[in-house]
Formats: sequence, structure tokens, C-alpha cells
Amino acid sequence: MDVIIDNRDIRIERLELGSWATNAYTVVCPRTGKSALIDVPAGATTIVKNLKGTDLQIMLLTHNHIDHIGGLKATRNRVFAPLAVHTADNQKWLPFLPEILLKDGDVIQVGDVTIEAIHTPGHTPGSMCFKVGGVLLAGDTIFPGGPGRTVSPDDFRQIVKSITEKIQVLPDETKVYPGHGDSTILKKEKEELAIFSSRLHDSSLCGDVTWLGA
Repeated sequence: MDVIIDNRDIRIERLELGSWATNAYTVVCPRTGKSALIDVPAGATTIVKNLKGTDLQIMLLTHNHIDHIGGLKATRNRVFAPLAVHTADNQKWLPFLPEILLKDGDVIQVGDVTIEAIHTPGHTPGSMCFKVGGVLLAGDTIFPGGPGRTVSPDDFRQIVKSITEKIQVLPDETKVYPGHGDSTILKKEKEELAIFSSRLHDSSLCGDVTWLGA
């Protein structure tokens, strides 16, 4: 478990879990003890242990791929909180229907902590990022050096559009924590995306793309 932020206003912790080394994030309000869980990979025992001492208010999904929901059913069997997912990722692969359907711009209040939902389609139709203060919990939308994996050129164009219109507008100093691996600073991603955008690319581009390698 890594502590990303720990101050009087907010605590954010990261767990790396499952066969795909997926990041799950716990957002806690220090004053009230209320918490939110963002993504639920396999590893329910570890997740529930990490939530101990907090009052779980909501489970938020960045998207519905198995590596991000593999522990959902087992975790819900141990601790109940409503599940929230974007409507476009509502049913496919989920073990049960969500109680809350999210849309772009929704605000989730967890004690004194405000979580802003940002719809960033491309990796999946309902991919979401969650902004908490100066931190972006980005799921598989953006990673250090490039976007999340896409399966078609249309999806690739969509994820670049999402990143350009929804993420690039955030402050340079925003810390980006993705669904796998290490974090990055948005300023660096803006600079590398600008280089990518200045080049011509094959119209069939998709898959695992990096800003500087494409």
C-alpha cells in the first residue's frame, strides 16, 4: 500500500492488486472517516483490510474491464457500498447492476472531500477519470507517455479527443495516477502529446501507442 496524499483535508492510498497489477485507490476524508473506493481488482481481502477504520460510502469504477472489477463481487460480499459506473459501461461484464449511473461532471461528496467525475471515452465507451483536488485518478485513459490501449482507429481518435478536451485543460501541476503502474505529471504529458500532434500518423493507428514512439 502506497500513501499518495495524507494531510488534514484528504488521504489517498494506492493498492496494486491482481494478475494485471491493477491500481485501486482509496480516498478518505480525515475528519469524518468516510471513504470511496476507486476500482475493485481481484484482492478483496486486502481491499477490505485497507478500508478498515473508514466508512465506505461508494465504489467508483473507471471502466468495466475484468482487471478493474475482478474483486467487485467478493468485496461487496464483505462490505456494502453502492456501485457507481458510467451508463455506457453499465452492464457488460459487471457481476451485478450498479446503484448509481454516472455522467460527465457529476460530483461525489465523501465527507468533506469532493470527487469530480470526468467522462473520457476511448479505452471503453464509459471510461471515467476522477479528479480529487490536484490529483487525477485516471483509470486506463492516460499513462506516463501515452494513452490507454485502444482496439480500433475510431477508439484511438476518441481517446485522444478525450485527453485533449477533458484532461489537457487541467492545471499543469495535476498529478496523474493511472490504473496500472506509476504516476506522471500532466505538464509532461501535455508536452509529449504536443509533439505527437505535430506529426502525421497512419489513419489505422491504434493499440498500445506512445506519444513519442508513434
